[in-house]
Amino acid sequence: MKDNVKGGALTEVTFFILLSLYEPKHGYGIMQFVENETQGRLILGAGSLYGAINNLYEKGWIYPVNEGSERKKEYIISETGKEVAEAELKRLNKLIETASRIIGGCK
Repeated sequence: MKDNVKGGALTEVTFFILLSLYEPKHGYGIMQFVENETQGRLILGAGSLYGAINNLYEKGWIYPVNEGSERKKEYIISETGKEVAEAELKRLNKLIETASRIIGGCK
């Protein structure tokens, strides 16, 4: 997963995983969220998802909410993760604004 935090650009998968975790979810819930919200355009495999979860956890962007529980491990976005997601939203809005100005808006 290559995310350019310095430049503000996240991969689409990372952005959707962060969005999915504004409410606690386990891995399968994250997979369903991403598939549903992208109308099936993005489908995460278990290996890719759990690699991304580990990466996001190491960055401090998400954390487990029921660690030590017998239930499936759930994660939620951290305050740092929210800041990253909000910065990405601003970046994408600026991109759309610039493209719309140049192209003349979507028809």
